[in-house]
Amino acid sequence: MPITKGCKQLVAEANQQIRTVTQDEARKKLEDPNVVFVDIRDVRELERDGMIPGAFHAPRGMLEFWVDPDSPYYKDVFGSGKEFVFYCASAWRSALATKAVQDMGLGPVAHLEGGFGAWKKSGAPVGERPHKGH
Repeated sequence: MPITKGCKQLVAEANQQIRTVTQDEARKKLEDPNVVFVDIRDVRELERDGMIPGAFHAPRGMLEFWVDPDSPYYKDVFGSGKEFVFYCASAWRSALATKAVQDMGLGPVAHLEGGFGAWKKSGAPVGERPHKGH
């Protein structure tokens, strides 16, 4: 049986319902203590490519569990009341992730236009993934 909705359609629909932060807007938010950048990429991507300095890593597969205060996996950062800007490599996964957490009631949320690939290409700051114990 063929699927009835492909990934491109899911991303397009999500983008119609969420807020997108431009690269310029994101750079201005980088130093704002009330904004948390959330990197949802796989840890191997972070190791290979780096990440936005100060970003919080929340793997896409665990995101909903980390956002839900009733989950045993809940992370306090998501109860901080801050603005969250989600990003992945090219803004596909982050569109779906932002839509999911927005549907859960987390806010304010947005995702990064063009993802980390566009961030890095623009010459914006890139840092290494922090390692536990450092």
